[in-house]
Amino acid sequence: MSVMEFKNITAGYGDHTVLDNFSLAIDKGELICLIGPSGCGKTTALRLAGGYLQPKQGQVFIDGVDVTSRPPERRPVSTVFQSYALFPHMTVARNVEYGLRFQGFAAHERHDRALEMLQAMHMDDRADAYPAELSGGQQQRVALARSLVLKPQVLLLDEPLSNLDEGLRFEMREEIKAVQREFGVAMLLVTHDREEAMALGDRIALVHDGHIAQEGNPAHVYDHPSNEYCARFLGWVNVLNSCDSPRYFRVEAVRLGAEGAYTGSVERAIFLGSSWEYFIDVDGQKVRARGDRSMRLNEGDAVSFNITSLLNWKEE
Repeated sequence: MSVMEFKNITAGYGDHTVLDNFSLAIDKGELICLIGPSGCGKTTALRLAGGYLQPKQGQVFIDGVDVTSRPPERRPVSTVFQSYALFPHMTVARNVEYGLRFQGFAAHERHDRALEMLQAMHMDDRADAYPAELSGGQQQRVALARSLVLKPQVLLLDEPLSNLDEGLRFEMREEIKAVQREFGVAMLLVTHDREEAMALGDRIALVHDGHIAQEGNPAHVYDHPSNEYCARFLGWVNVLNSCDSPRYFRVEAVRLGAEGAYTGSVERAIFLGSSWEYFIDVDGQKVRARGDRSMRLNEGDAVSFNITSLLNWKEE
């Protein structure tokens, strides 16, 4: 049985429908990333899961129990908000303790549980600090600790890495996966970042116009998109039009070499550090490719390449 299930949900704000016949199930210990552009409905789904919004139709189940009409405090879920929502006037320990007050724990129990969770998040040495004294990554850890100390069945994460710089995003990605492994809690994570979704998700669910356009493990969804929209949202798609039909393929499917089935000229060369990126003109069509540093091409150079795999989907 799924830990959480959205069943035929229709939801929105006023007369505006955001989710239309939306269904999704999350298994125990699974991390699902909801991904899509702004306004597609992914944050609305998170609000429905947390009890902050009621659907117009459909149901939300947790462990087979209909919780559709239950308020947030009566659901076994906890939310890590994009802004972290830490209380600035409370110490780190007090922030983590806060939710336990409403579960009936005595003061000493709250304190012990908070310190135990902070130790698990490597933040016990900052228990007496205030949020303003912490870095973004440390605030993220405290927000995670505050949610996990409640022992939720589902942890909801709203764009958890969007406020961090690139180095911290990578570090916190690893932290979130470590939390998943250690605590075995099911997670529903909302993001617009496709790399983040593919790095974190056991499954990703691509939301488009209020419904799930495709879901599956990241590699399958990336390599076998269900339609052109899904293909393009998850990564660059090259197109070569031939006399029979268009050929769609990803950047990494281009193999540059001295010989190849296709030829063109380098229109632009971009240094990326570990590799070079090239835009190749093939009879007026642009192909994006990458090559390692050992094969340096200059603008105007003739180049040959092969395509190792094609993207295919059924036309709608």
